[in-house]
Order: sequence, then structure tokens, then C-alpha cells
Amino acid sequence: MSQIRVGFAMCGSFCTFHKAIPEMERLTELGYNVIPILSHTAYTTDTRFGSAADFIERIKKITGNEIIHTVFSAEPIGPKKLLDALVIAPATGNTIAKLANGITDTSVTLACKAHLRNARPVLIAVSTNDALGAAAKNIGLLLNAKNIYFVPMRQDDPENKPNSIVADFSKIPEALESALKGEQIQPILM
Repeated sequence: MSQIRVGFAMCGSFCTFHKAIPEMERLTELGYNVIPILSHTAYTTDTRFGSAADFIERIKKITGNEIIHTVFSAEPIGPKKLLDALVIAPATGNTIAKLANGITDTSVTLACKAHLRNARPVLIAVSTNDALGAAAKNIGLLLNAKNIYFVPMRQDDPENKPNSIVADFSKIPEALESALKGEQIQPILM
């Protein structure tokens, strides 16, 4: 697997970074060459979940690679065929909406567009409080899109946040292995 280059893009769902980053580490342990990609928000924002500088340092240490965090640095992903697969974990409702509607104005969305031009898999790990609301149509569009795959997802707190869906981040390696074969594992869990 050391030859398999996996982009690991993170958007600003900071409450799930504690789930996403260990899976990034697990992919490196499994032998993938993980190329980190962070949205501007993920790269620059300090929150109650941690500082941007701490996340950046940890991600660089895990992957041994520089972080792609600008539109300019994401653009070569397509023409240079830099990735074999792209994981977006967490994928916010905002990013999902942009992907569903062809908007490529962030490092993550441009990385996805550039990568998809090579007909290679993109794996999305949903994390949004509005997945069963306004974001549902965008998720539906992407569920039907070629070369787009989903990490299994479910409601994370049906009683207090009835529209919220979060992927089961522990399924990223399994879902990635399937996506690399052109297969979708069961995307929606009960």
C-alpha cells in the first residue's frame, strides 16, 4: 500500500477532529501515503476543540507531508495525478453543498474537482447538523454521483439534534478499501 497516495481533506467540523485525526493516523499505519488537505477554516481557526497550530503540527507529524491548504496548492492534484483516492473527513454541509453544485472555491473543493477529473474515488465522511434538513438534497445528489463514495453514516443525537448525521469515522479504512475497488459499502446505518 505504500504506493497508494490518499488525500485526507478536513473541513471545519471541529467537534469531529478527535475522530478524524486518529483515522488519518490509522491509514498511515496501514501503509498509505497520506497527503493532508485542510480548508482555510480548518487551517486557521482556533476553537474550544483545539488550536489550529496544534492540529497542523499533529497532522504533519502523523503524515510526514506538508499540508495543502490553499486553492493554488490544491490545483496540481488533477493535472499531476497526485492522488489515488481522496477522503474528506469531516465533510461539512457547506462543503457537501459546494461539491453537489460544482463550486470549487476552497482548497478542499478544488482538490476534489481536480482529483475527480482523473476518474478516481472520493470518499466522503459526512458531519453536519443539517443532513436531514436542507443538506439532504446535496447528500442525495452525491450519493448518485460517479466516483463519489460515502463512509457509513447515522444520526448522532436523534433526540437533541434530529437533523444531524455523522459518519462512523472508524469505517474510513474499510470504506476506502472498497472505494478503491469501485464499491460502496452500506452508506446509511441504523
